[in-house]
Amino acid sequence: MTANPAGFEPVFCTIVPPVVLDKLAQSSDPALSKAARRTLQRDAYERTQRRLTTVIGAPSIAAPKGAVEGKPYRTIYDAKHKNDLPGRKVRGESDKPGKDATVNRAHAGLGATFELFLKQYERNSIDGNGLPLDATVHYGEDYGNAFWNGEQMVFGDGDGEIFLDFTIPVDVIGHELTHGVVQYTANLTYFGQPGALNESMADVFGSLIKQYTLGQTAAEADWLIGAGLLAPRVTGKALRSMKDPGSAYDDDVLGKDPQPKDMEHYVRTGRDNGGVHINSGIPNHAFYLLAESLGGHAWERAGKIWYDVLTGGQLAQDASFADFAKLTVAAAPEGEQREAVLKAWSQTGVPTS
Repeated sequence: MTANPAGFEPVFCTIVPPVVLDKLAQSSDPALSKAARRTLQRDAYERTQRRLTTVIGAPSIAAPKGAVEGKPYRTIYDAKHKNDLPGRKVRGESDKPGKDATVNRAHAGLGATFELFLKQYERNSIDGNGLPLDATVHYGEDYGNAFWNGEQMVFGDGDGEIFLDFTIPVDVIGHELTHGVVQYTANLTYFGQPGALNESMADVFGSLIKQYTLGQTAAEADWLIGAGLLAPRVTGKALRSMKDPGSAYDDDVLGKDPQPKDMEHYVRTGRDNGGVHINSGIPNHAFYLLAESLGGHAWERAGKIWYDVLTGGQLAQDASFADFAKLTVAAAPEGEQREAVLKAWSQTGVPTS
């Protein structure tokens, strides 16, 4: 793929939905509201910076000296709790692990993501052309999010009250980097159903990266996004559940997980870019149902169908759930796999014809 797809529309994608941060910002407990408000303010700034690239253009990133074909080229930076990117370089590709566990997790997570896309889908890094993988850790003060800004990954340490270190779940790292893959392929519009598909793609491959790293089958996987990210005081197990959307958390501060699992409960809202983090539960659940039905390692068959549609050139930027579903049916080999795809979409109420 080219480094600047036609009609390229930069979007700012975070792992924690703004509706969750909005809820925290309204808390009467200043230990919660202060950090959430700072995070929202920082997200707003980064979102503006992201839009500026539509005017001035993102810098081209060439393979650096020392990069090896088919191998990741990772650089980890430390923001030291400031907001300047990328920060101070603390680990290069060939450097050994240091004492900072956050740096080591970021380095490993970037590598795990690179490995899945290369070995399973023959994709050489995020852009398909060996894009260097950069990440900044310890970003901001109690920053409660992680994001891909179009050029690099950024991780906050969380506030310790609601969110822990954002490098803890490898699927969070995979999720955000997959937004980069979407950026360089289908470039799905970040609003409404195409935006929810964008988020779902990130969840799907984030989960597959976690499963691949752990060597899990579809039956063994927990299908949670962000397990280990929520602090002990939170009544919940993750940010989202692909197996059972709407069940990830039910907390007196965060509220209840709002994700639907089928079109009957589709949420129509003007918030969260038309509910991109909410309605992504529907295609997420379809993928889970497909992977469960096919069994084995989900990245091999179910993941291959999803990847082929994402990168095949037929998925429009403004694709609806139904548009995507039809393409997955066409991409699935005839027989067991195609029947499983049809059944999965039928169970979520998304039409395929």
